[in-house]
Amino acid sequence: MSAYLFSCEHATCAVPEAYRELFRGSEEVVGSEEGWEPGSLNLAQAFSMKFRTPLVHGDVTRLLIDLEKDGDARWSRFSMRLPEATRAKVADRHERPFRASLLQRIAEDLRRHAVVLHVMVHTSPQIDGRLLLETPIASPLAENIAAGWRGHLKNAEIDVLHVRGAEPSPMEAFLQGEFTADHYAQIRLTVSQSFFLEGRPWRWETLKKAMLQSLAHAVADREPVSAPESPSTAPD
Repeated sequence: MSAYLFSCEHATCAVPEAYRELFRGSEEVVGSEEGWEPGSLNLAQAFSMKFRTPLVHGDVTRLLIDLEKDGDARWSRFSMRLPEATRAKVADRHERPFRASLLQRIAEDLRRHAVVLHVMVHTSPQIDGRLLLETPIASPLAENIAAGWRGHLKNAEIDVLHVRGAEPSPMEAFLQGEFTADHYAQIRLTVSQSFFLEGRPWRWETLKKAMLQSLAHAVADREPVSAPESPSTAPD
């Protein structure tokens, strides 16, 4: 049996009240793709509900702190203007709890399950009309699930690319270093924002249903992972 974990690092463009002045006059930038990933939280919530598992997601714009990165790379041209002590407080309040939640969830699930499948949900304006599945180097379990997922998506005539041995973000690398690839299967899912923002080449709700059911089928195709029992009417 397996456990499922879904995370969404760039879920929102929210700015805490204490930092509103920092972005005054740049609200359009914060609300743009530079400040968050439109559609990512909506999709991650759908996965979480389908697979009956809590969702771990970021709670502030990545222009305040980018939860995927480390060191100075975490800070944008806006947040870099904050004093070092203030940036440390931002990290304590937002980055550390986020990573701690992921570590706790994975560790607890591995005590009860043979495998944890972790899907990191992203959207991007740079892959127009397609989906991207990325798996780490030397991760046959993640590769196997991703390949099966891609196969079911292709059967549904969805344009999807699977990249093996992808360069990890610092946060992805951190988690890969904490858990073995034999039991922790990490897949980065990136979906074109054209689906969410423009309804092309598929309607967003139709695409979501197809992604949910295709993942369930991909997991059911292999052992010891088993798929959830809830039915879905999505095309496959």
